Parts: sequence; structure tokens; C-alpha cells
Amino acid sequence: MSLSISKATKKFGDFTAVDDISLDVSEGQMHGFLGANGAGKTTTFRMALGLLAPTAGEVLWKGRSISYADSPYIGYLPEERGLYPKMKVQEQLVYLARLRRMDKKQAELGAQEWLERFEVPHYANKKVEELSKGNQQKIQLIASLLHKPELLILDEPFSGLDPVNVEMLKRAILDFQQQGATIVFSSHRMDHVEELCDNMSILDKGKLIVHGSIRDVKRSFGKQNVRLYSDADITLLAGLPGIEKFTPQRSGAVFRIADESVGQLLLTEALKLGPVRQFALEEPTLEEIFIEKVGRTDA
Repeated sequence: MSLSISKATKKFGDFTAVDDISLDVSEGQMHGFLGANGAGKTTTFRMALGLLAPTAGEVLWKGRSISYADSPYIGYLPEERGLYPKMKVQEQLVYLARLRRMDKKQAELGAQEWLERFEVPHYANKKVEELSKGNQQKIQLIASLLHKPELLILDEPFSGLDPVNVEMLKRAILDFQQQGATIVFSSHRMDHVEELCDNMSILDKGKLIVHGSIRDVKRSFGKQNVRLYSDADITLLAGLPGIEKFTPQRSGAVFRIADESVGQLLLTEALKLGPVRQFALEEPTLEEIFIEKVGRTDA
């Protein structure tokens, strides 16, 4: 395993921020963390980086604890801005890459390439404080991956970005994974985790309550959705046994069903009411699973 967390607990006085969690992230995987503010995501990341020592348990990378000597192989994008506001962008990127033992010439060329890829080469000689929050986030992401780390930890990488720039950064992160990097990231957007990740975890109040491949997590949830469009009054179907939730939509509705057999009953009864224009069985979204497991949406 590339990153292994075994029975890790982190306490701050009487407060338990992370409570006995265990999970493994294989080399080359992208693993997503979901959880409300204060769930323990950032604390877990900081233990993985060696910035915080676990109160109990251990966090290992390639079988050993992470130390400063591993900094050339690890990239980290913190949720809070971590750049020097008075320093020029190009100088800062090269300086941070040099701290991770990257050759100066390579760092300069790499910084130029990434600035061009993120469509901000004209900011190379501007101070960070002169940039918008979204562009500062781009620079911070470049700083986390310029030295080509083997393990990349991203805490809310898409925060403050508009949809166009989110897509740009997603493509860059996916390309980086395809080059062999192991990536762990958290996001308030569950659709980002669903789209990008191989495996995922849900943390709640420091505890790991869901963990596994996204496909397995969805299958184990059991419940599914049916999207049904008809000109008939299908609100009459909301009271059928096994219908757990009914969400009206224009010319139709989405039904949460307990299992596939309920879907067959739903279709049979819908056809009795009139022609069915669309009937689609859909897997649950991560948002639905999160709400079911955690009971709120403030991820």
C-alpha cells in the first residue's frame, strides 16, 4: 500500500478529532474524503503528512512514518492559503520547488509550463496578493505538484474556483494521476469525488463511517432511484409499498425505492395509469448516501 492508516486517533486535550480510523490507499489511486466541517479530514491529512503525530495508532507511507526527508516525494495543498503574499508568483514557485530539492532550472521551466497550462503566465511577475482568490488557488496547486510528488494530498482543491477553472484543475489532477501519482483529496462537492475517485471515505465526528470503492459503497447502500416520466398523474404512485421518497419533477418524478423488485411494481402500476415516456433505474448518488449516513448536507 502507498498510504496506510491503522487505528489512528488524534486528541487535542479532551477533544477527539480523529477516532480510531483505518484505511489504505493503494499506489496510483485517487481517494476522496467527504465529511462536514470538523469531521476530521484536515487532521487526518496532517497526520499523513507528519505534521501531527497520532495520539494512538500509526500513519505510514510505503511502510514507514513520513518525515521531512520525504518532502521531495509529497505535495500538499492546504485548505487555507499558504503562499507568501508579498512574493512574486514565479519566484515563489521556484523557491518552494527548491525546498523540495528540485533543480533550479527544472523548477523555472516547470513553473512556466504550469502557468501557461493554467492560463496565467502573465501573473509570473505579480505578487500573490495582487491575484484573485481563484488565481491564488491555481498558484497554490502548481506549488503542490511542480516537484512531481509521488503522493499528493489536496484539501479542498477546488475552493473559490468558477466552473471553467474547476474543469481545468480536474483535468490537471487526472493527468497527474495517470503519470502514477497517488492522490488523496477532500471536497465539499460530492460530485467531484464521484467523478474523480477510485475509492472514498466518509468521516463524521472523527469516525470513519463509510469506506470502500465508490461502486461497492453504492451497491451496499441497497436503495436505488427510479426516474419516471408520464403524462398521467403519477403522484398516485407515491404511496406504493417500498417507495421511500417521492420527488416531483416537470412531467414526472424521481422515486427512491427500497430494492429493484419495487421498481417492477412501480412500472406495472404506472402503465395502468397511462403511457410511460421514460422509466430509468438509477444508482444512488454520494449525496444521498451522505445524507442517509450523516443526516445532514453541510459537507
